[in-house]
Amino acid sequence: MKILFIGDIFGRPGRTIVRDKLKELVREHSIDLVLANGENAAAGFGITPALAEDLFELGIDVMTTGNHIWDKREIIDFFNSADGPHSPGRRLLRPANYAPELPGHGIYEGRKNDVPYAVINLQGRVFMASNDDPFRKTDELLKQTKAKIVFVDLHAEATSEKIALGWYLDGRVTAVVGTHTHVPTADERVLPGGTAYITDVGMTGPFDGVIGVNKEQIITRFLNNMPTRFEAATGDARLCAVIVDADDASGKARSIKRLMVS
Repeated sequence: MKILFIGDIFGRPGRTIVRDKLKELVREHSIDLVLANGENAAAGFGITPALAEDLFELGIDVMTTGNHIWDKREIIDFFNSADGPHSPGRRLLRPANYAPELPGHGIYEGRKNDVPYAVINLQGRVFMASNDDPFRKTDELLKQTKAKIVFVDLHAEATSEKIALGWYLDGRVTAVVGTHTHVPTADERVLPGGTAYITDVGMTGPFDGVIGVNKEQIITRFLNNMPTRFEAATGDARLCAVIVDADDASGKARSIKRLMVS
């Protein structure tokens, strides 16, 4: 199975480049499964039900999120009204290590080309809001799934936490990819046990800004430290992603390739 994972989709520029480039990427690289992090799709802060459905219609199979998932309150009803195990409201994930009574789910299990797979969404704890331990939560979830192909998105700030989870899960999942910092790292590799890893996939959105936000607003904030309303940048849209080639039978990764498409 060849898996395309698209990094944090940020605002209209991110959504537009996904719309313009996704079919071409799927065809060019013979992609079987398309995953993406969509938590910044709504002008950089959260995702709405309508935007989630639009992105699914473009060909994304499952979307992960992170700390901005509750920025648009209507997403709560989207989770609560999910109609069936494979509906759009079920294929949009929130971190699995959030409090269990919160709306939504942190793992999705499906089949693609008759191959079972699972996607796990986690959030880090270092420099992030309070949530449960992502390491032990993954142990718990892996006991519940029989899929060999298991893809993990760790939405986290600290490089060390992401790398540690990669080593912790090496040989037990197909891939561990990092999201949240919006800056792609150059450390993609297949770990000795067969787990593909990268510290951060990067952002799919406007690079003519500061991690997606209008650069003048961010510079002003650094200069005077006064609160201000942030708006998405608009220029130099790029799509950051990785392609993971995995063995269907064992779930182990054969390779991981980093992409940046302008």
